[in-house]
Amino acid sequence: MDNYKITCCSTVDMSREWMETNQIPFAMFHYRLNGKEHPDDLYSSISPEEFYKLIIDGAQPVTSQVNTEEYRALFEPLLEQGMDVLHLTLSSGISGTINSANIAKMQLEEEYPERKIIIVDSLGASSGYGMLVLQALDNQKQGMKLLENAAWLEKNKLRVQHWFFSTDLTSYIRGGRISKTAGLVGQVLDICPLLNVNCEGRLIPRTKYRGKKRVIRAMLKEMENCVQDGSDYSGRCFISQSLCRTDAEEVARLVEEHFPKLDGKVLINDIGTVIGSHTGPGTVALFFWGDERKL
Repeated sequence: MDNYKITCCSTVDMSREWMETNQIPFAMFHYRLNGKEHPDDLYSSISPEEFYKLIIDGAQPVTSQVNTEEYRALFEPLLEQGMDVLHLTLSSGISGTINSANIAKMQLEEEYPERKIIIVDSLGASSGYGMLVLQALDNQKQGMKLLENAAWLEKNKLRVQHWFFSTDLTSYIRGGRISKTAGLVGQVLDICPLLNVNCEGRLIPRTKYRGKKRVIRAMLKEMENCVQDGSDYSGRCFISQSLCRTDAEEVARLVEEHFPKLDGKVLINDIGTVIGSHTGPGTVALFFWGDERKL
């Protein structure tokens, strides 16, 4: 096995315990809330309940990406230990953080010419991004060398399907992703938009449904249509959610019922503070391996 370390950013929206168990170093995004800057530290300094209550009460967090110096601080100790680095970033369709990672890579490879740093744009977000990181770890454990693993990720990353719905449009209205008029009408009519991440790694609204039950059925139908191996799917399934655990558990129950050969139970994570700053509470996201995203 090559001597290399897999790293990522906090926006994988996996738990701190999961990150520590898998020994994954990560760079932290930041958010500014009520005049104070905070690290996206996987809910070490604030609980999900506290964070989303602040948003419900009117707080409007503003996020900032990882800068070059922070990426250097992530990569350099590993290079000093004689390891190469395989780093997966949050989708370039959502954030420009990959540019800072690439600048750090160029600087450090000049200073450590015997070492390699490879940056992979995950074209994913939240626990879908986390699912790709976990696969990179699996590949490494199975003996894939650095370049082989990076090539596999580039070839297969668009097979990670990302589907989202939201029952609370407030943060979408505040952030300008939905007009105030459309958002208010949507709230009155109990509209729940179904979105996914496209082949460019951008979050795209696909369809609107009236009511939570309908959007959950629609999301499950999307999974049935494009999941790898259909009802015989034996891969992983992750869900991330923002202060709507009951909805997430219902989606997990239906997925496990429809796909009995899953690789373990559906893993439910909290949407982190950076992604959650944009979605607000009431979002459920479903991730699985399926057809390559084309649109």
